Amino acid sequence: MSPTPSAYRWLVRSEDGRLRAPWRLVVGAVVVVLVGALGTAAAAGLDALTRDASPAVAAVGGTAALTLQIGALAVGVVAAARLVDERSYTALGFERSRDWWADLSFGLALGAALPAVVFAVELAAGYVRVTGTFVSRADASVPVAPAVDPRLALALVAAYFVAVAVFEELLFRAYLLATLAEGLAWLDARAVGVDGRGTRDRRRALVGAAVLTSLLFGAGHAANPAATARGVVIIACYGGLLAATVLLTGRIAVAVGFHLTWNLAVSSVFGFPVSGFTTPVTVLAVEQSGPALVTGGRFGPEAGLVSLVALASGTAAVVGWVRRREGGLALRTTLVDE
Repeated sequence: MSPTPSAYRWLVRSEDGRLRAPWRLVVGAVVVVLVGALGTAAAAGLDALTRDASPAVAAVGGTAALTLQIGALAVGVVAAARLVDERSYTALGFERSRDWWADLSFGLALGAALPAVVFAVELAAGYVRVTGTFVSRADASVPVAPAVDPRLALALVAAYFVAVAVFEELLFRAYLLATLAEGLAWLDARAVGVDGRGTRDRRRALVGAAVLTSLLFGAGHAANPAATARGVVIIACYGGLLAATVLLTGRIAVAVGFHLTWNLAVSSVFGFPVSGFTTPVTVLAVEQSGPALVTGGRFGPEAGLVSLVALASGTAAVVGWVRRREGGLALRTTLVDE
């Protein structure tokens, strides 16, 4: 029995024949879970093969398994975007251009610089002191034993953070941002042109989607070790900054680069926890003594007021970069379909 026209319109967009945004999100979630399950199974097999080997081999195998698991989720997001949402790679924020690589370089530099701001502020306030260099840690969240050479451990942590950055930015700033913006199209009035056809000013929908994805990004860290409401809110604010880089450039490069080096610099250069997790090696080992309200305590700078200084600095840097590269500040409304 074929669906009635009204039921069809309820499920499918008349403009392009795709499922409406809420249904695409449901089907897309199923695709991500299925691909992620395959990755988890493969990761478990790889981990089992190397678990009882030498510390170095076990570290490589364990980290590769963890990276494979997260990488599979990233592949699932791309599959959902391509097969369910029918988006191109360009619509996901990827493109073959010098501008893309310039944005990535800027994001990498910014993600490394802002933790240095946090460290400098805490050092000046007397809230942190350096206790060693190239120190291995036994309570790490990434499966690398203290016996592993610190240089190898640092490389493994970097590889892991690459997978985390790509997956989370694909999910929040590429896939969900665009799909939610399409679902929020009712926020924008349709203007009728001289030809009688309607067009939408997508700015409200894009801003609404950016707010929603930023809140989801913050909430996604609520179950992390030592998480606090303050930390969730501040991470949501950083999610807003990352969303802004995508909306203003049309590319995901700044967000990926920033996410990667922020995690790596906070945890494995300056020795802080990052979102409640610790890494097996840090270039600088530090001891904190300041109030958790300022430093973030066991959750790391993302739960401390000190990170708001970095957030303000990062916002100013992004505005300056976009104005220089793009010629001004304007939302890329082409990120969503008409």
